[in-house]
Amino acid sequence: MQLEFFPSRTLTLYLARLFVTRIVAVLFMLVLVLQLLDLLGQSGDILGYPGNGEAELLRYVSLRAPQLIARFLPYSVLLATIITLATLNQNSEVVAMKAAGLSAHQVLAPLILTALVVAGFSLLFNERIVTRATATLDAWADVDYGPIPESSGVRSNVYLRDGDNILLATTVSGAGKAMVMHGVTWYRRDRNGMIVEQYKSERAAFTGSGWRLEAPVRFDVKTATSQRLGPLVVAPNLGPREVEISKVDADSQDIFELSRSIAALKAAGRRTTELEGAWWHKLSGPLSAVLMPLLGAVAAFGLARSGQLLIRAVIGMALGFAYFVVDNAALAMGNFGGYPPLIAAWAPFLLFAMIGEAVLVRTEE
Repeated sequence: MQLEFFPSRTLTLYLARLFVTRIVAVLFMLVLVLQLLDLLGQSGDILGYPGNGEAELLRYVSLRAPQLIARFLPYSVLLATIITLATLNQNSEVVAMKAAGLSAHQVLAPLILTALVVAGFSLLFNERIVTRATATLDAWADVDYGPIPESSGVRSNVYLRDGDNILLATTVSGAGKAMVMHGVTWYRRDRNGMIVEQYKSERAAFTGSGWRLEAPVRFDVKTATSQRLGPLVVAPNLGPREVEISKVDADSQDIFELSRSIAALKAAGRRTTELEGAWWHKLSGPLSAVLMPLLGAVAAFGLARSGQLLIRAVIGMALGFAYFVVDNAALAMGNFGGYPPLIAAWAPFLLFAMIGEAVLVRTEE
């Protein structure tokens, strides 16, 4: 029996069912509470736009909820691990399993397998749903929760340099020659970097030789006067490709789109360390769920009657939360160039896998 990873199909299904129900319950509780608090904070801004009402509040919830689920799913796995193992220990079920010849690793095997399935679900959920919700929510927030273009590939807060001049756009939709900017501002500057003129337009389309501002309003800084003009083409040195690589948000792009963005930035000679770290973390982040049963395993073993069950549960929780702290710190160091992107994304995972295994072997095996 010691050589079999899953010695009992019945026991595996029993433990997996307990674990899944607790993950779902904890995740639902966390998302519900955090969504209510977040909605209270944002409802004023959403309803502040004329015409917005209950439908827009529900739309915000539908876009924000996937982000909360993705962020707190690993925490839910950790808390579910502590609750499941502490309950099994309290009811002497762990003692019965070990008396039947199961090792600590065999007791944890169903939980690790379940966590692996959860990690796979998290990866697919992040890539297919969360990235799209994030892109849409960011674009919506940038227009103060007003109407946004329905086109795909919406980018928000685009900042571009056209020589000494600056081109800003609240949102950009479409791709290639069909790309369209909304909420456009073009600043003409002198050689000293001082703004001479400002042109504002609700919309700008790419013409092949620049961006055509529709009915722009010109503001002359020297005379402090405004004047409405006819269509005007500006920024002849900027094309759709420069717009596409001007701002890359890793959270709003799936792993394949992000790979293409990184390649484009490298070809343009841009720094991609932060984006490469985010690319690797798209894989290591969901897999953190697999670590939680190992880090929380300390709550499963030891006599419940000894009065140390609470202490063991706190230790397991501390190990889990320490992982998230170190993981965020490593990513921050990677963004500053202190660590290579691969190390920044995977080092905390490997480190705490070894720590969890060492604690388990040292205390129970």
